[in-house]
Amino acid sequence: MMSQQFPDFTIHDTLPKLLAHNAATYGSEVALREKEFGIWNEFTWSDYNDRVREMALGLISLGVARGEVVAILSKNRPEALYGEIAIHALGGMSLAIYQDAMSSEVAYLLNYAGAHVVLCEDEEQVDKLLELGDDIPTVRTIVYADPRGMRKYDDPRLKDLAEVYELGRALHGREPDRYARELAAGKGDDVAILCTTSGTTSNPKMAMLQGGRFLEHCARYLMVDPKGPTDDYVSVLPMPWIMEQIYAVAQPLICRIRVNFVEEPETMMADLREIGPSFVLLAPRVWEQIAADVRARMMESTPLKNALYDFGMKRALKALEQGRRSKLADFVLLRALRDRLGFSNLKSAATGGAALGPDTFKFFQALGVPLRQIYGQTETAGAYTVHLADDVDMNTVGKPFPGVEIRIVAPDENGVGEIVARHDGLMAGYYRNEKASVEDLREGWMYSGDAGYFDKKGHLVVIDRIKDIAETANRVRFSPQFIENKLKFSSFIGECVVLGNQKPFISAILCIRYSVVSKWAEQRGIAFTTYTDLSARADVYDLLRQEVERVNETLPEAQRIRRFLLLYKELDADDGELTRTRKVRRNVINERYGRIIDAIYNGRDDIDIDTTITFQDGKQARIQTVLRIVDLGAPVVPLRKAS
Repeated sequence: MMSQQFPDFTIHDTLPKLLAHNAATYGSEVALREKEFGIWNEFTWSDYNDRVREMALGLISLGVARGEVVAILSKNRPEALYGEIAIHALGGMSLAIYQDAMSSEVAYLLNYAGAHVVLCEDEEQVDKLLELGDDIPTVRTIVYADPRGMRKYDDPRLKDLAEVYELGRALHGREPDRYARELAAGKGDDVAILCTTSGTTSNPKMAMLQGGRFLEHCARYLMVDPKGPTDDYVSVLPMPWIMEQIYAVAQPLICRIRVNFVEEPETMMADLREIGPSFVLLAPRVWEQIAADVRARMMESTPLKNALYDFGMKRALKALEQGRRSKLADFVLLRALRDRLGFSNLKSAATGGAALGPDTFKFFQALGVPLRQIYGQTETAGAYTVHLADDVDMNTVGKPFPGVEIRIVAPDENGVGEIVARHDGLMAGYYRNEKASVEDLREGWMYSGDAGYFDKKGHLVVIDRIKDIAETANRVRFSPQFIENKLKFSSFIGECVVLGNQKPFISAILCIRYSVVSKWAEQRGIAFTTYTDLSARADVYDLLRQEVERVNETLPEAQRIRRFLLLYKELDADDGELTRTRKVRRNVINERYGRIIDAIYNGRDDIDIDTTITFQDGKQARIQTVLRIVDLGAPVVPLRKAS
């Protein structure tokens, strides 16, 4: 474990105080980069602090008072970062909202928090707010950063960010010490961040995180995964997610790692390669997508390249099993592949937010990516366990940070029980929800709702959500999430839901990974028009059956999937089927697809579908199809026509 020097948190006990310290001490160092129109623009610590000061004073001029909630609805941009620290500087609480959230979700969060001001990025986000009209009565000001397309609006609540900066500069001219007074008034125990929970079962709650305690907890993370001013991080995960709050907001203030913002989500991999970051944090779904994309590209490659890929990966995986690296595989394949992905300079890579399947984890470890699993909750200020660099076990989530205590409550005969944790950085409670606070925070311990145990090496093993651990009618216990992660290692499976609780056997609803399956179909001359059409093809069913059977071979007989079908659409967070961090909302699935689930377990061979789906832009489409239900081992026959 490498030692690292940290600022004095008794003096710099809030995020804006620490920013001011960095600006005064390291003002000319680059703190942030943003790619715009193909050019990387750099911002120093002085630039960063100046913008935060101007925005904070501008918000005061707009009437924002200490203790108020200010919401942020934006992609990952420097302006979103400036806004968050500015809110803390004037004693407010920041509430970041997922920029792809549906209007109803946005309205719920704004109204629940009582936000008076919303900081937006552009016209798209402004439209979302204006369409809500009287549904967000507390919102009195909407600030937008990008003025393009905004001339046609005349809503009195709208304010250009440039005007806010000007108001801030004017107030600074009248009261040069005002910002310093605001900083001095802030205390480490003040609630600074309202961070939304994943909301797997209901509307998300808002965890109240105190600025000083949050910084101290982030420093604990840096003790086991050190970073410094010469390192780079690329911010690609949503800012409302607690781990992006750690990596893009708090840790850079502590260790001065440079934060880089990509131009667009679509340019992420190209921008990653340009920066060559030292550290990356990606959600499991992103790691799964990268692995699937690599294998999809090989499908389009030449026979020679395919042979080199197969040769290199086999040697790399064999070496990984022996606890070593293959120099030959590195020379033939891995070095070039890491460079292609932008991973050449990685010192550490992390995955968290949900479980990552062991097959995907093994793929990146073999590739030479120093991938580590982290574990935690929003309520615990993010992660509190991680693998050490020389002690990575893909079946665990590592060991606790320094100063973190973990217990297993009410363990069974195998030592499996509920994971509870305690450290100084725990949330102060849920905002305006005392009942839930009392239920989850008991005597200083946070009850996670996850089932797990410690292995012989002292690593924490997380099995699944306690409420999601299932048991068949034959009393076979299984973790749906574990099987789902194995299935999603397939290049051809995007999302899936494993069923079987109190049922006679285990089954699955699968969603094809359209970007990969469509290429596979085109190469074989299989004609199709839409996602629904492609997923109904007998050839595709046969392809997916092989993938399920491959997974079944790795599972105990009693936990194998007996029947499956391919859903006519992708599972979507906009439909409430997934959380914004891509966790399955099982109660929604059981309710929405109850008729399909019944057909699986009633012995039906297929089920007619006639339904309407609504797209994000409000447009609707009618879907009429027949879903084939496959008994594994039985041949797939052509689908009959829908009546």
